[in-house]
Amino acid sequence: MTGKKAPTLNQRIREDLEGRILSGQWQPGFRIPYEHELMEQYGCSRMTVNKVLTALAESGMIERRRRAGSFVARQPPHLEQVALEIPDIAMAVGARGHTYGYQLLDRAHRRADPGNEDEMALSGGRMLLAIRCLHLADGQPFALEHRLINPEGVPEALQVDFSVMAPGSWLLQNVSWTRAQHRISAWGADAPAAGLLKVKTGTACLVIDRHTWRGELPITRVKQMFLGDAWDLVARFAPGAR
Repeated sequence: MTGKKAPTLNQRIREDLEGRILSGQWQPGFRIPYEHELMEQYGCSRMTVNKVLTALAESGMIERRRRAGSFVARQPPHLEQVALEIPDIAMAVGARGHTYGYQLLDRAHRRADPGNEDEMALSGGRMLLAIRCLHLADGQPFALEHRLINPEGVPEALQVDFSVMAPGSWLLQNVSWTRAQHRISAWGADAPAAGLLKVKTGTACLVIDRHTWRGELPITRVKQMFLGDAWDLVARFAPGAR
């Protein structure tokens, strides 16, 4: 059991509309059904529909035009594209023929540290969910993860039992996103990290620092430290692609 509460009607409608936009079923410029059409489709009030459309507009996914309706937002010319996919580590480990394992090291629902710019940017200075966990392959440490989740963007995460499911896997299965940024670096494991990964201090590790947004709303930031010989990255692109 994850302890996840059943989604509200508001959440279900929003997830349905977001899914159609993110899947490409509704292309940029597509007119969203009028409010009365959505009311009839979902059997809900105008207030509920209006709240959903307002949230989608605030996230940058749709544009609301007076008297014309709501439309899927057109991508601005400077929109960044994700060259690297966001992997589900559990699935990736299994796909390589290994048995995946997971350990929750600690979890805290706390206020952002005023002296930490990254935490303040993610949560706006409010509360955040901080999770530290260890990914295993065949019973041996594979990657160390430090993750921060913005409860304003993902309130249901506060109800999830992350002792039985990795936060990254849960987020990929339950939360939509529109933009991500990766920073990749090499790092020698310090003593605390080396102890958890069961390697010598200074062992080479691949570090991925990823930020994820939905529109302009920050969703999560994660720092994943992989043993240097245990992980690789593949980016696909074509000539002339941006």
